[in-house]
Amino acid sequence: MLQRVTGLLVATMLCAAGAQAQGSPAIFDPGKLKGPAKGTPNEVMVLGTSHLKYLPASFKPENLQALLANLAAWKPRIIAIERLSGPQCAWMRQYPQRYEDTIKSYCWDPAAARAATGLDVPAATAQAERLLASWPANPTPAQRRHLAAVFLAGGEPVSALVQWLRLPHAERRAGDGLDAALVALLNGRMGERSEDALIAAPLAARVGLERVIPMDDHTADAPDADPKASGAAISKAWDNPATAKRLANGKRLDEGASTPEGVMALYRADNDPSEAKLLFDSDMGAALEEPSPQQFGRGYVGYWETRNLRMAANIREAIGFLPGSRTLVIVGASHKPYLEAYLDQMHDVRIVPSQQVLR
Repeated sequence: MLQRVTGLLVATMLCAAGAQAQGSPAIFDPGKLKGPAKGTPNEVMVLGTSHLKYLPASFKPENLQALLANLAAWKPRIIAIERLSGPQCAWMRQYPQRYEDTIKSYCWDPAAARAATGLDVPAATAQAERLLASWPANPTPAQRRHLAAVFLAGGEPVSALVQWLRLPHAERRAGDGLDAALVALLNGRMGERSEDALIAAPLAARVGLERVIPMDDHTADAPDADPKASGAAISKAWDNPATAKRLANGKRLDEGASTPEGVMALYRADNDPSEAKLLFDSDMGAALEEPSPQQFGRGYVGYWETRNLRMAANIREAIGFLPGSRTLVIVGASHKPYLEAYLDQMHDVRIVPSQQVLR
């Protein structure tokens, strides 16, 4: 008798739970409601990249030509890069007690350009927008030099480099707001071993763009209360088999980047969909389970997700100004799966697999 009563109670509870589940509304999923039904979609390709400054000395910039040709053939109208904007850095400089280290690490100093042009970051940013709003189809060299100077004053050195690269060699000289120091700066940036100088700016110039979009965000940065303990705890969490596999793969691929074929192999590996789970197991997933009483790992994951969400928002904002465009996002490979996942939640964004340009 007791068994029968118990069985009836369990069955009743299961039926009630099933009815409650059926009655609950499904969680709203904006990524499944794509639009518009007519018109050219917004396509976004996220290109994960190794940070080129860390590649071995055997890596040569000319080995990027096949990659650049493939990216140019895709014809992006927006190129977004992992760099802080001039306005964000100007805002951070008002809060040095929180952002001192971030400013030193990630913000370009526009002081020399301000001295040459008389423009601070807000004034230069506004002037750049006004110039671009009425930009001619065939600007003169003087107009390009002036816009480059304005971009520098606004804390946008990569966009200034785009203008510099679009000038004929004979016109890359001082004048129109550029003094000798700024000319030397721009010439020096052309040879930097960075994704900005070797991929983003040359590609933008090649496909006829006037600027790139800095979409990185470090507003979630804050000094650790106990950096030594935090660093030790998270480093311990990262010491795992998935990390060992990533390091071994990375070392092999980096060493192979001494040839054009090796560079393409590196980018194919960085953008392989299987890397997302390995990254999680190595990094964020390991940090989530980090057992310190202070829960350092969970704090780190919170920062990481916040940064990527804000990066995704910056990208989405840029797309909104040019509906129906192709956007190329060039970002450190660890950000790639997060940006793709977050951007795919947008109604008017279609993610294009980067393997299409890496064949």
